[in-house]
Amino acid sequence: MTDVTPWLELGSVAAGAGGLGYAKVRAPRVYWSLVGLPVTWGRFTWTYGSTMEVCGLTVQPSRLRAFMTRTIAHSEVRPVPPKVRRVRGTSTGLVVTLRLPAGLEPADIAASSERLRHAFGVRSVTVSETKPGYVELRMTGYDVLNRVRMPRTAKPRDLIVPVALREDGSVYERDYRKVPHGLILGANQSGKSMLQRNLVKGLAQLPVGLVGIDCKRGVEQSRYAPRLSALATDPQSAGLLLDALVREMEERFDLLALHGASDLWDLPEDVRPVPLVVLIDEIAELFLVTSKKDEAARDHTVMQLVRLGQMARAIGIYLEVCGQRFGSDLGRGATALRAQLTGRVVHRVNDKQTAEMGLGDIAPDAVSAVTAIRADRPGVAVAGDTSGGWSRVRTPEVTPDEAAAVCREFADLTPELAFLDPFRPVVRSAPVKAPALVIPEPVTD
Repeated sequence: MTDVTPWLELGSVAAGAGGLGYAKVRAPRVYWSLVGLPVTWGRFTWTYGSTMEVCGLTVQPSRLRAFMTRTIAHSEVRPVPPKVRRVRGTSTGLVVTLRLPAGLEPADIAASSERLRHAFGVRSVTVSETKPGYVELRMTGYDVLNRVRMPRTAKPRDLIVPVALREDGSVYERDYRKVPHGLILGANQSGKSMLQRNLVKGLAQLPVGLVGIDCKRGVEQSRYAPRLSALATDPQSAGLLLDALVREMEERFDLLALHGASDLWDLPEDVRPVPLVVLIDEIAELFLVTSKKDEAARDHTVMQLVRLGQMARAIGIYLEVCGQRFGSDLGRGATALRAQLTGRVVHRVNDKQTAEMGLGDIAPDAVSAVTAIRADRPGVAVAGDTSGGWSRVRTPEVTPDEAAAVCREFADLTPELAFLDPFRPVVRSAPVKAPALVIPEPVTD
């Protein structure tokens, strides 16, 4: 009888290899944990010193260290790389904490991140300073942004809304307390609306008032009516709504002065007004006019927007501005308003100038990353802030019906604000699908 043991062993090996190949494509997190992480960790351990030396990330040792090396260890004095303090594996990559020697700064490590990525065979390498003298290398083992899955712990809280996933596997959060005003740019079909839906879905679950300005006749934001305190669907009503917000801002400043407070959050809870988030879709519609007689109204609307951007943070009114382009070509006041929008998210754009409008003034290095976003990856964007840092992010897919359902579920959180009553949208009942028409089959003898 033929011995089948070798065939069984060969079949087991083939099945294992096939299973790993399937996991690499369909379950990259599993493949990384089983194969990618040990291999990358070993490669990092064995090649770290030579890699840092080739990348120019070493310094000459101190005189004492050089003396000890020559006289006691009787070995060659070599340049010193950053000291590895900690290596930690995660479900998406490898996190390494480095202690920088005298003569190196975090910018030196960040400038070599692309070379380190190729040397260690990982998807991406991002560098962040944790404290003076220490940096953290976050290596991503696979394309985390291919299929976005937000962690279960990513929940909205305290004016913090998780809206996307970074390429290093961490969550990108929109924190209105730290970054009060934001700008979202991108071409058609780039994922701007998806990001807005994630914002609305998260904000709807928080005790805040939502104010919508959608000059496309409300086609995008009208479905959120159960959770909106106000909605303007044309430039004329938007101008009146902004006037009401400015008057409310002035009254809130009077309230701060009455209680000797400098910020909304310094007020006693029983007198503290509800925070407001103003969602503006297609900002260009507020700047463009069709005739000269409309210019005065346009300039007044823009002036009110700029005033809100300059002062409204302290009294809890936050702006979230969205558009395809946003620069001086829109008209007077555009640059002044953009300067107040510190949080920037730029999706795929049609020209380099638009990327520079969004990120060129705060993170010039990110402009080239925006222009490299492919058209077949909607939702991928580059998020930056005034600190100069930036990262690639991608929003999870949320349909309009899902966002609208959340707004209906949390409609009871909509605050009653008397000054916004004239702008309160009409809430229509959810459409009910008609039952399918069933045609009976003919009876045959």
